[in-house]
Amino acid sequence: MEISATGRLVVRISPADVGKRVSVRRLGDGGAAGEKFTDTVGVLTSWDDGVLLITRRDGQSVRIPESALVAGKIVPSAPARRRGPAASYEELARVAARAWRPVESERLGAWELRAAGGFTRRANSVLPLGDPGLPLDEALSVVRRWYGDRGLPAYVQTATGAEGTQEVLCAELERRGWTREVSAELWIGALAPLADRGEPAGVTLSRAADQAWLARYQRKGVSEVALKVLGSGPSVWFATVPGPAEGAAPAAIGRCVVDGRWASFAAVEVAPEQRRQGLATAVLAALARRALDEGASAAWLQVETDNAGARALYAGTGFSAHHAYHHYRAPGSTGNKRY
Repeated sequence: MEISATGRLVVRISPADVGKRVSVRRLGDGGAAGEKFTDTVGVLTSWDDGVLLITRRDGQSVRIPESALVAGKIVPSAPARRRGPAASYEELARVAARAWRPVESERLGAWELRAAGGFTRRANSVLPLGDPGLPLDEALSVVRRWYGDRGLPAYVQTATGAEGTQEVLCAELERRGWTREVSAELWIGALAPLADRGEPAGVTLSRAADQAWLARYQRKGVSEVALKVLGSGPSVWFATVPGPAEGAAPAAIGRCVVDGRWASFAAVEVAPEQRRQGLATAVLAALARRALDEGASAAWLQVETDNAGARALYAGTGFSAHHAYHHYRAPGSTGNKRY
């Protein structure tokens, strides 16, 4: 917290600092007598009518009455990373978008409207990397019409928790009644340590998702549109660990897209009865070796915040969180079970 020359806590932020990352201390419910304080760090997304709105790294917004402020200051836009490859949010967002392409897209200024028949939110949401070229309300009206014309719910994908992410846009969407439905994190790590985790015996690699691979993929009844999305990306590889018997579904699968220095990992799935045998690590190691052969040096993947097993696996293979991402659904826009 900011301390003055006289040793007193001071507030050194104002409404002019909206959009900046701040650290504030407020008086809690215990009141002055209880000397109960609460600290909050995040992006100051608004300061209106005596109330501050601060969006934290995980995308959650905290409302703080101005009268409860005890101290506050501007802090660096993002903490320094202690390990893993250096990467900006925008670089990762563009690489991630190229690894999971829609079948149809349209530009709205610096926003990309994406659709793929409802197969996954990522391929059926707006990627807002900059100015849409219209006032926000007009841009969101265009978004709702565009998805409505395709019989799809309108989603906007946003990110929080790193330099250049979209805390202010998140707050503006929430203010307009858009609902945050799904949150996950994008993790990054170095490829070489993962590739060195033993010889990935029994893993086969293919350029296409064959029927065996699809038999293990958790999304059943994959359509032609879904196959196009799965096969999209600069250099796509599918990994398979055969099942225990001929004709059985694979014991494990995975997908990788190599794009310059980056490799993406997705669809890493293991048969429930064969988990905790190192198969997921073997799949990742085999894909990492292939990506290294193609010139990549770093990797990224997406993991849901409540998937404890996946988080433990990826942390154990050297990955750590870079930023959080969220999907906001337009008010009145009906969701879809295919997401």
